Amino acid sequence: MDNRFDRGMQKLAEIDGAQGKRVIDSLQNIAPDFARYVIEFPFGDIYARPGLDLKSREIATVAALTAMGNAAPQLRVHIHAALNVGCSKEEVVETIMQMAVYAGFPAALNGLFAAQEVFAAITDEPQKVASTTSTGAHDRVLKD
Repeated sequence: MDNRFDRGMQKLAEIDGAQGKRVIDSLQNIAPDFARYVIEFPFGDIYARPGLDLKSREIATVAALTAMGNAAPQLRVHIHAALNVGCSKEEVVETIMQMAVYAGFPAALNGLFAAQEVFAAITDEPQKVASTTSTGAHDRVLKD
């Protein structure tokens, strides 16, 4: 497929299903050109490259968005995408927890809360994202 936009739309559908399309649609009234850029560059050019499978790309994206600490809506979309391409909840949680080492506890906590929201939306039940063996205050917050 030679067309960046078509290749990007195909890759976006493969990764995010309807979630990604909703993000693109939400930009149509304010910045339709930006919506096109989001399709062409990240999905048509980068995600479509050989070298990494989609699961690896999504784990990297979850890690990066967690470390940024200021991209919760995008992080939730990509947590959902990670699950959609074969990542387990445990892999997502471990990736986010790993970011505490490099991005700090606040970024990791925010990432865990985002994951908890996504997991709950998928199963309609709150998910425990902290270890049951830990008794720290942060863990109790995450379990509640």
